Parts: sequence; structure tokens; C-alpha cells
Amino acid sequence: MDKIKQKNKNFYIKWMVISMSAIMATLAAVWFYMHDWDVEQSMKALAEAVAIEEPTTEIPKEEVAVPTEPEEPETSEEQPAAEEEPAVEKTPDATVYPENSKLPSQPTLINGVLLANKQHPLPETYAPGEVAEARTAFETMKSAAAEAGLNLSAFSTYRDFARQKQLYEGYVAKDGQQAADRYSARPGYSEHQTGLAFDIGEAGLEQHWASASFGDTTGGKWLATNAHKYGFILRYPEGSEQITGYMHESWHFRYVGKDIATEIYQKDITLEEYLGI
Repeated sequence: MDKIKQKNKNFYIKWMVISMSAIMATLAAVWFYMHDWDVEQSMKALAEAVAIEEPTTEIPKEEVAVPTEPEEPETSEEQPAAEEEPAVEKTPDATVYPENSKLPSQPTLINGVLLANKQHPLPETYAPGEVAEARTAFETMKSAAAEAGLNLSAFSTYRDFARQKQLYEGYVAKDGQQAADRYSARPGYSEHQTGLAFDIGEAGLEQHWASASFGDTTGGKWLATNAHKYGFILRYPEGSEQITGYMHESWHFRYVGKDIATEIYQKDITLEEYLGI
């Protein structure tokens, strides 16, 4: 019985194999017929038909926006370039002597005017004596003051380098250099060495000579108002120390000639301001 079952099974398997072979042969024949019996073309078509497209494994990258610098807006008008401030030339302090204290070989003349101050010294050998023109002008002024009942006296005029040195060193010994520099010139820097400076007071009132109190006397007030008519200026006016370099001296007058003296008086300026320095 078992042999019969086995035999039938084997027969069934053979039949299935033969049937499948026949089916496959039929399908192959039909396939080759569809491709004009071209074996190479048929096999290529078969491979394309059964090929399985593999899924894409690479995930597309997201596009990243790259930041860009914002463009400057265009303007219809050009922006003006920044203006450079002009360099300001520093003006030297008129009250301070320069570090280089070497005296020059020639005096300083500006527009024909002889200048002597802390920045413009005179040569040590400069010794003109009292200038005759200045003396003549003083005598004329003295006569005019006499008509007003005043007796003017020029108690100190020309002083040479050696005499100024002696006086200055005495003031330094008495009051110290810092104080002496405010009211007395160092040798070579004094206006008295020009022969054009006149220290003026009233005869009989010597207590006011070379003193601030002279400005309050009748003679001091008359000079302050009339000296320019004769070519003299009040050389060191009150409140002008930062310009002239020296403290106010109501008795110190400088001869510059009538025209210049009148202009300085009318404009109420100093000699340095008149000369533009």
C-alpha cells in the first residue's frame, strides 16, 4: 500500500515538473515572439522588467540660507567728507621766559618797532643809550603837563645790560625769582635797555614813584589820558599781564611815536596786540 502511494506521489511530481516546463517553454516562446526572436533584446527587457528600484537612502540636505551683509542704501546726494579741524598753533605763555635763554645777536624789529619782552630779548651788547627822539618827546609832554600844574619827572630811563643785571639780582635776593620775574626784567629782556622806556613820576611826590599808587594821583591820571599825544604808551596796562608778561605798572611809559601811540590808545590794546604777536 505504501509502495502504491509512493508511486503515485512520484508520478504526480513528474507531471507537475513536465507541466511547469511546458508552461515555461510556452511563455518563453511568447516572450521571444514579442521581441522578434532576438534573444539579447529579450533578455535585456526581461532584466529591466524584473529589476527592483532600490529606495533612495540619502536624505536630501536642507538648503541653508547664508546670511549676507546688508547693502548700504543708495543716496541721491553724496555724503560730505568730514572736515579736518585746522591745527591750532599754541601761543607761548607771555609770562614765562623760554627755556633757551641764549640772547640773540640782533634786536627784534616788527614793522619798524623795536620789541623787548620775555620772548624777544636784546643782545647783551645792545647799548643805544637814551634815545634823543624819546627825550625830546618827554620834554614836550612835561611842558604841557606843567600848564596843568603838574611837575613830571623821568626818574629812570636808559639802563644798560650790566645795570639791569645788578637790579634784577637784587630783587631776586629780596623777593625770590618767581616774584621778581613779575615786575623786573632779567638782563637782556628789559625795555629800559632800548633807551625808549621812561619811568615817570611827579617831583615832590617821590613816595608814589615806581608804585601802583601813582596811577591814582593827578599826574598818573593825566599821563594815562594824554601820553599818546606825545608818542608814549602805558606799556603795562592793568589786567594785561598774560599779554605783556609783566604786572601792571602805572609809571612805565614807552615811546613809539605819535601815530602808533594814538592807535594803541584808541583801540585800548597793548604793544603786543598792535604788533600781532
